[in-house]
Amino acid sequence: MGLQSVAITTATAPHPQSALRVHKLFLATNYILLGAASSCIFLTLSLRLFPSLYGFFLILLHIVTIVAAAFSCASSTSAASHTRWYTFHMVSTVMTAIFEGSVSVLIFTRPADFLQAIKSYVKEEDAEVILKLAGGLCVLIFCLEWVVLGLAFVMRYYAYTADQNGAVTEADMRRSAKVQDSMSDWPWPFQV
Repeated sequence: MGLQSVAITTATAPHPQSALRVHKLFLATNYILLGAASSCIFLTLSLRLFPSLYGFFLILLHIVTIVAAAFSCASSTSAASHTRWYTFHMVSTVMTAIFEGSVSVLIFTRPADFLQAIKSYVKEEDAEVILKLAGGLCVLIFCLEWVVLGLAFVMRYYAYTADQNGAVTEADMRRSAKVQDSMSDWPWPFQV
């Protein structure tokens, strides 16, 4: 997924301790995400054992969140770097974060309508408490998804700098030389 080479090459990274800490935080955040999403599934099922269509889509959203987090944890420790899996991870994380945020807003602003759509058979007072718990977990999932995105980006950066190995290539030197050569014919105030 693109995240994976950090775990293997932290010894060659410019900041090996930072890369290792980011990787551990990334895994811990994904594990918390797994727990929160599975808890939301159980809370949704406690409202109605056989969910309605809306309940099914809510459970499906949490299943997609679980699959993305589990895939992210598994692929962050493998050796190969694949840009398409990294892109898939980023897109799926953004989409689930957007939907989790939308669900949490819906839960907190219109709980009665939400319970009616799920067709809950639990008492309304108890169902609202369960729904508020699920809404709180949706907010937590929303925030954690964005943290995971940031950590994945940082891990990708560390993997990129580890691949570069801190060495300046000839292409880098040519690129910087072109900038310096092209500035020599500029007027005096713009020369550096």
